[in-house]
Amino acid sequence: ATAAIAPLVAQAAPGAVASAGIASAGLAAAAGAAGGDGISATDGPGMTPAEIRAFLTAALSRVGKPYVWGATGPHAYDCSGLTQAAWRAAGVSLPRTTYEQIDAGHRVSVSQLRPGDLVFYYAGISHVALYVGGGRIVHAPHPGAAVEYAPLREMPISGAVRPG
Repeated sequence: ATAAIAPLVAQAAPGAVASAGIASAGLAAAAGAAGGDGISATDGPGMTPAEIRAFLTAALSRVGKPYVWGATGPHAYDCSGLTQAAWRAAGVSLPRTTYEQIDAGHRVSVSQLRPGDLVFYYAGISHVALYVGGGRIVHAPHPGAAVEYAPLREMPISGAVRPG
């Protein structure tokens, strides 16, 4: 996962250019900074560049950790434990469960997603993931699986929230 983290985290530095691999789609462009070459404070949900770096590092460094229902880290996570841990790394406190996290900010449309937004899935809002840009999420999918980097639309989206 370390190799996957570097291109995304590097983009949080002013003037950084998207590199190959994970960031090939252009994290900043996907985050709504059309034509931008890096992440600015306006690209995340009210986060500074340092907070964006902390969030992305925390989210992506958990890739490969096992899913365990009710786990909040550091060795295993469930979906809402993962989102809570990543946001905590950026200095923001989120409620513990998916059902509480959907009310922990203001709703945004999928077309308005920025790195750091929470994306909720399924009709019963039973799953949450972290949007990391480029049409990709990081999430703890289900028991028996590991935290993974995946396409945004891999599951049916029920809504999105920008914490804060």
